[in-house]
Amino acid sequence: MERIRRSWGLVKSSWSVLRADKELLLYPVASGVLTFIAVALVFLVWLGSGGLDRLDDESFGILDLVLVFIFYFVVSTVVIFFNSALIAAANIRLEGGDPTLSDGFRVAFSRIGAILGWAAIAATVGLVLQALRERGGAAGAIVSLIGNMAWSLITFLVVPILVVEGVGPVEAIKRSASLLRKTWGEQIVGSFSIGLVVGLLFLAVLLAGGAVAFLLFSVSDVLGVLAIAVLVAGLIIIGLIGSALSGIFNVALYRYAVGEDSSRFFPQETLAGAFRQK
Repeated sequence: MERIRRSWGLVKSSWSVLRADKELLLYPVASGVLTFIAVALVFLVWLGSGGLDRLDDESFGILDLVLVFIFYFVVSTVVIFFNSALIAAANIRLEGGDPTLSDGFRVAFSRIGAILGWAAIAATVGLVLQALRERGGAAGAIVSLIGNMAWSLITFLVVPILVVEGVGPVEAIKRSASLLRKTWGEQIVGSFSIGLVVGLLFLAVLLAGGAVAFLLFSVSDVLGVLAIAVLVAGLIIIGLIGSALSGIFNVALYRYAVGEDSSRFFPQETLAGAFRQK
């Protein structure tokens, strides 16, 4: 309950930034649309290369591995690019400025080389962890889980560092790990997160909306379908808001770690408690 309470405080602080700059929501919207298009294109290329036949024959080869890597790389690039734009705009707001949508894109485009490098690294690590999980048995699954948690923690501040400091991806990884150790100590784990609150809200809406849709289907199929459509739209909106809030918190946490003030929106004790000792 304490974790939920503190997470709710974090959501409220991030929401205050989003409310001041509602256009920040357009970044995750664009990211979602382009990610869908990218996934569809890679899937079509896989189908065109005879992927279904190889799937039936269980004869995955180099081509399939290349396509999987391209999938990871393209999706990572799209997500990181728009997250970088969101973080750049949010950072301007936390500095006391009034960002426009183009401000975020301008900064993201100026960091495109580092973004592509970070996407390649993230795609490679993601591919390795997935391979361990799927082919390493129980031990591989455990190693993959621990590795994913450690990697997520170590690289938590990478994108804000890429955006604000303009360094390369390798240097950003080193600096992210260094800032986390320096600010919160050598052995740290996540103390609370926006994902917790957003996940609970998502579940509550899903259950409530599903129950309403079930009842409406007993009255009219049209009403039931309409309720499902509204429910899906609501869940998508919750996901988009959660993505925007996470990006805002990410840059606020980075600013705290480097000694920059964000107290207009984020209480310092909230950011100080973002991690805890193991």
